[in-house]
Amino acid sequence: QVQLVESGGGLVQPGGSLRLSCAASGSIISINDMGWYRQAPGKQRELVAAITSRGSTNYADSVKGRSTISRDNAKNTVYLQMNSLKPEDTAVYYCYAEVRVRVLFDSSEYAYWGQGTQVTVSS
Repeated sequence: QVQLVESGGGLVQPGGSLRLSCAASGSIISINDMGWYRQAPGKQRELVAAITSRGSTNYADSVKGRSTISRDNAKNTVYLQMNSLKPEDTAVYYCYAEVRVRVLFDSSEYAYWGQGTQVTVSS
């Protein structure tokens, strides 16, 4: 079994910064893509940023230039540094990871999700 545990959310004023962390643990052979989605009230979940195992990154236009995604492969952890936060960044942020795990005498890759962490940008 694999668990993803997020931390770092909270209340921040407009223009402020937050750093989200997400650590994967369990019976992990390897991790491919990792990333962050967010879901605001009444809206669909949307991709915020993603990073491959080799470090290639992808950002939503809404956060490009204000956010940086990174990962520590040795710690199976992904980070999201968010700067110049706006009220429209308010949402529950979910991390995900594409994890290869052992299945019987073989292995398979599955997508796992964290429980979500609330980010509120308000004065």
